[in-house]
Amino acid sequence: MVRISKEKIDTIKSNILAQLYHSFPKQLFTSEISKLEARDEEFIKNLLFELKEKKLVVLIRKNETGKLFVRRMRWQLTPEAYQAYSQKAR
Repeated sequence: MVRISKEKIDTIKSNILAQLYHSFPKQLFTSEISKLEARDEEFIKNLLFELKEKKLVVLIRKNETGKLFVRRMRWQLTPEAYQAYSQKAR
């Protein structure tokens, strides 16, 4: 397996955050994000969990009707991260 540098991983994380910012308040599935980034779903999922630990993204486990997703995960920027991105965009 090819090793990816920390710089490239940081760039991919930045791209993920940008995608979530542009889709806010819509929540994106892991599979949608991986298609946009042209990367493996498991790799993207690991990066999203790292971003979750930094409190930049939130994991959504339920659909609109309140049913729990069994195998899927939705992601959204935290309100704090969205505000920070909004201020940078000005």
